Amino acid sequence: MLGINTAAVYTGLSSGPFLGGLITQNLNWRGIFYINALIGIILIVINTIYLKHEWQELEDYKYDYRGAAVYILSIILLMTSVSFFPEPVGYLLLAVSVFSFVMLYSIESKTEHPIFNINLFRSNKTFTMSNTAALINYSATFAISFLMSFYLQSVKMLNPEDAGIILITQPVIQALFSPISGRLSDKTEPGYVASAGMGLLTIGLIIFCFLAKNTSYVLIVANLAMMGLGFALFSSPNVNAIMSSVEKKYYGVASSTLASMRMIGQMFSMGIVIIIFSIFIGSEKISAANQDAFLTSLQTAFVLFSVLCFLGIFASLSRGKLKR
Repeated sequence: MLGINTAAVYTGLSSGPFLGGLITQNLNWRGIFYINALIGIILIVINTIYLKHEWQELEDYKYDYRGAAVYILSIILLMTSVSFFPEPVGYLLLAVSVFSFVMLYSIESKTEHPIFNINLFRSNKTFTMSNTAALINYSATFAISFLMSFYLQSVKMLNPEDAGIILITQPVIQALFSPISGRLSDKTEPGYVASAGMGLLTIGLIIFCFLAKNTSYVLIVANLAMMGLGFALFSSPNVNAIMSSVEKKYYGVASSTLASMRMIGQMFSMGIVIIIFSIFIGSEKISAANQDAFLTSLQTAFVLFSVLCFLGIFASLSRGKLKR
């Protein structure tokens, strides 16, 4: 079930460029927001009708409103800081965000039922390192679709629809293999499977470091397919390791913590790209006119992501064994 769930999550995340390309090509870019709003409304209605309460482990649970408020503030500041990079106000907001996270740590360490359970990180190595691996994974890989979309349109001169068709390779492979990797992680150590997936992603990122104007579409599609397999091998087993490392009463906290790692990693990934673009391209619009500067930015970003993902392999391996 975790494999199926992970396949759905990552398919949704990774298919954005493909669907966005179709919508942009055939309607306009505003249509993306209209359709997303409609989907959101439909999901709210469906969840309200069909998503029923099943169980509650802690009957005397008291909601941590103070921790929730500080956590929301920290995330908002972090997201806003990335939007302003590389302006000084961006770094200022980032510093304030870091201070807010320090406050959150202090508050949650003293709260009986924290919304962000610090004690799980202190006492549970598997939980800590699995979430760290997820954070590194998202930081190193989330911007791939963003960068490749610009590469295919500004360097290869494809239209948004054709670029999307190429980019859909990764989520298709991922969706196909995530249930299989989830079942595999039930039968063997999920940490080993997840680490193998991180290794494939590292290889794929290294290959993309050498992207050029004349890089063949066959190589691009093949590498995206390999990275899709890497995502599948990492994601489901990593979720399995996190959820299996905590008691049932902490399932909600564990799931929300993983979601936080995903979101923060995505912001870090885009923040890295924004800073690199500001150094090599500046405020210019990415187009065929500045292909060389864009390719330098692209290669630099993939070099940094490769190093980051390589380090993630060791974080994944250091989580320890679940199955005794």
